Amino acid sequence: MTTTLLLNGRVHSPAMPDATAMAVRDGIVAWVGADDIGRKQFPDAAVTDLDGAFVAPAFVDTHVHTTATGLALTGLDLRPATSLRHCLDLLVDFAGTNADGVIWGHGWDETRWPERRAPSTAEVDAAVGGRAAYLARVDVHSAVASTLLRRTAGVDDAAPLTADAHHKVRRAARAGLTAAQRARARQAALDAAAGLGIAAVHECAGPEIAGLDDWQELRAHPHGVEVVGYWGEHVATAARARELMETTQARGLAGDLFVDGALGSRTAWLREPYTDAPEGCPAPTGNSYLGVDEIAAHLGACTEAGVTAGFHVIGDAAVAAVTSALQTVVERFGVAAVARCGHRLEHVEMVTPEQAEMLGGWGVIASMQPNFDALWGGETGMYAQRLGVERASQLNRFALLASRGVPLAFGSDTPVTDMNPWATIRAATTHHTPGSAISARAAFAAVTRGAWRAGGTRDGVTGTLVPGAPATYAIWEADEFEVSAPADAVQRWSTDPRSRVPVLPRLDGELPRCRQTVHRGLVLHG
Repeated sequence: MTTTLLLNGRVHSPAMPDATAMAVRDGIVAWVGADDIGRKQFPDAAVTDLDGAFVAPAFVDTHVHTTATGLALTGLDLRPATSLRHCLDLLVDFAGTNADGVIWGHGWDETRWPERRAPSTAEVDAAVGGRAAYLARVDVHSAVASTLLRRTAGVDDAAPLTADAHHKVRRAARAGLTAAQRARARQAALDAAAGLGIAAVHECAGPEIAGLDDWQELRAHPHGVEVVGYWGEHVATAARARELMETTQARGLAGDLFVDGALGSRTAWLREPYTDAPEGCPAPTGNSYLGVDEIAAHLGACTEAGVTAGFHVIGDAAVAAVTSALQTVVERFGVAAVARCGHRLEHVEMVTPEQAEMLGGWGVIASMQPNFDALWGGETGMYAQRLGVERASQLNRFALLASRGVPLAFGSDTPVTDMNPWATIRAATTHHTPGSAISARAAFAAVTRGAWRAGGTRDGVTGTLVPGAPATYAIWEADEFEVSAPADAVQRWSTDPRSRVPVLPRLDGELPRCRQTVHRGLVLHG
């Protein structure tokens, strides 16, 4: 058997909080402890000198869109645009240097621009010279597109695109991508994940996201980053649930099965109208794609089949509909049967204490994105623009959910937000609303062992560095660790050494840099 001994570092292990060394044998953690003991216990091991680096369980991103992420990495990323004019200039530059194929752009956000409006179809046409162009808003629940692409999709000339019109245009844009473009995008996205210490991602696929072809191509794409797939398609019978699971080989019929849209696009389903809904807006409370009966049918079919079900759910009306449907299913099958399936809710941004209590009692997992608050929270952020300050302060209530026993799993929803898991941890601990943040320890768990559990791996050791656990870890260069527990410990990312819990790097400066990522003994990066 091959043994590697990692020495002279910091090992984040609950088995031994002061560990400075770790031994790995055939893809499994064999031992953690002190350097001198490790040298004696494994005298013939291949030695890796960590030189003071930090070894931690590798991360899991519980909500990704791999191909779309890669298209942003390899193509037109509009997230840096600081104004409408800047956005259009980026589009002109990209069109001028990429002469062939559909132009696929992502990331514009008009709430950060002085003009406070999306690009018009005429402006897009002028920028791309009559070519097919698809430009998704940062939340990917609305878009603008060129006239040529709209006509190809059979969609009337209106901007921006939402709901079914958006899905049709995105489908037409996707059809214009070559197999080589898609493969290059996937490779770029998975390489980026590995470079950030991520060993596994939860792909939230579905017929309205990127289609079955994209999902099957991703499953066949050779890469060491593990892809756990969820297929967001509605079913009404257990037989259909089993059939879809066989067809897709997904982990569950969950992920982005839309109950509603997104707050930034004013398509999240609300009880009360958007504060800034334009005059004459046809849907002042957003969009609802599934009603209570349809949600209950999907949950019931999946529970009967023993399959994980789940939904994309953001607005308070949408959360209320899902909670009501879950209650119906619990009454029919019992709490134990529902909890066994590990049903999950993606985003679940607007939740009440009563709803959190019920979700915790039913074992429903909250798959959330702390960077949403980092980007859009606060009294002047997008949430406050759309909802007003009072309603905006009730979003992304991590502490509330955790206090009610709801298992938390964190991700990025990339390409919507950055994949860096340390940024996710920092966002979860620095929530704009007092009382909604969680500790660094809890946030770290939500992107390691909590994320593995959300994906169905519940062996009790995966996502930790203890003997017998898979050797899935990352090696980090971090400038500073907290050595005491000040009064502002949550804000300063410290872990009190007296608690005998492994310390974490400080994140109030430069984020840790990934030196190497390993999954089950296989080096993915570095």
